[in-house]
Amino acid sequence: MKNLTALLLFMGLSCSLPALDASVSYASFKSPSQSYVEIYLHIAGRSVTFQPMTDSTYQAGVEVVLLFKRGEEIVKFDKYTLNSPVASRPIDFIDLKRYALEDGKYELVVAVKDIHRPENAKEFKTEIEFDYQGEALQQSGLVLLASYQRSEDATNAFVKSGIQMEPLPYNFYSRHASSLIFYNEVYNSDKAIGEDFMVSYSIEKLDNGGSEMVMIGHKRQKPQSITPLLVHMDISQVPSGNYNLIVEVRNRAKELMSQKRIFFQRSNPFLDRELESVQLAANVNLKEEFVEILTPEELEYSLRAMTPKLPQGDVDLVNSMIRDDSINAQRLYLFSFWAKESPTNPEFAYQKYMEVARAIDQQFDSGFRHGFETDRGYIYLKYGQPDDIENRDQEPSAPPYEIWTYYEFPSTNQNNVKFVFYNPSLAPGDYQLLHSTAFGELNNPQWQRDLYRDVPNEIQGSDYFGGSDVQDNFNRNASRVFRDY
Repeated sequence: MKNLTALLLFMGLSCSLPALDASVSYASFKSPSQSYVEIYLHIAGRSVTFQPMTDSTYQAGVEVVLLFKRGEEIVKFDKYTLNSPVASRPIDFIDLKRYALEDGKYELVVAVKDIHRPENAKEFKTEIEFDYQGEALQQSGLVLLASYQRSEDATNAFVKSGIQMEPLPYNFYSRHASSLIFYNEVYNSDKAIGEDFMVSYSIEKLDNGGSEMVMIGHKRQKPQSITPLLVHMDISQVPSGNYNLIVEVRNRAKELMSQKRIFFQRSNPFLDRELESVQLAANVNLKEEFVEILTPEELEYSLRAMTPKLPQGDVDLVNSMIRDDSINAQRLYLFSFWAKESPTNPEFAYQKYMEVARAIDQQFDSGFRHGFETDRGYIYLKYGQPDDIENRDQEPSAPPYEIWTYYEFPSTNQNNVKFVFYNPSLAPGDYQLLHSTAFGELNNPQWQRDLYRDVPNEIQGSDYFGGSDVQDNFNRNASRVFRDY
């Protein structure tokens, strides 16, 4: 059964894959004998097709075509297949290639294609330029890192200067990141400066066409032909936004000798909420607001009921407030949320919502959790009352199920959106979301196979795993209800 579950998982993934998701970045460097460019490739495992290898293991692969062009001339060409590690589930995989090139300006073209689904492809183009001639002070390209560790493995392409480095994909720091790590090399400081020099690194925030410095650091360095730099910067207090990392080299007289910069993005919803709360607290006296009379139990109940309405980045924040029993933070968050929803009367908006949430709690109570924490309760509070509910609990070949229909669905600008819930455990009220046509919600092309799992011989298709429909008859109505209502 474990192997069957794993296979069903991968079959489902291969039938509903998103478009190929890949990050391509590069940096130029100088060695004692030549200039070269490193190409960094990161493939999101969820976006490519994994095929069975052996019992419970799978592998994906992409074809990579890479060109360096000058005008219409192809200066360098490479084509190869990059396979993922063999794994029991979809995982991301990475690659690094180095290409020796003469100094100059090039167009870099990288095309990536899923070898098991050729139509799933993506192409990247960018202009690159570098010039490491002469003995002037120079810098390599900047490389943002996801992680690093010391290594002396000379056969590992990711090892440089005794450090194994994993490039950061997409130049994006998520809410889980607390450090910015970068690698850079400084060339010819022994000849161009000849004495100790200063490397400055800073982060500037880009906003409304301007920029603002938010962090800066310095390192004193000894002159040498190649100076490798591996630097940590604490970005735990850097809010969400667009930024540049700037690395500068200055001589003892503080004259600018060289500068490199690289763009990155940061998501930090925890800090964003803290900053908003500080600003709100400075302007609002909560003792005069409705949240002040709520008991700790009412606060927790309300926040849990609000989960379907919360921005995705706030869910972890609210859960941490509840877990840490941070009563003041809960009051502040609850008030700020409803003040945004209804600036003129946040208390009325809160009370109207909670009337519905309490009713949903009772209607969909499963005995194990609040009714608004069940799949049906969550969808109801997130999207509102469906226009039609078909309840089927007497079909002999299927557990109880419901099909909800929304004729208009403004959340995703769709019409005639369906949600299918079923109760495989047969426990009272324990309905689970099985399938939906709403963008961003669970989409399961094999939902009929899962619903009618007790009649596998009546799956329509060449085989059980590939089939998605079930033969229709008067005792199996799900497909008909799904289409007709």
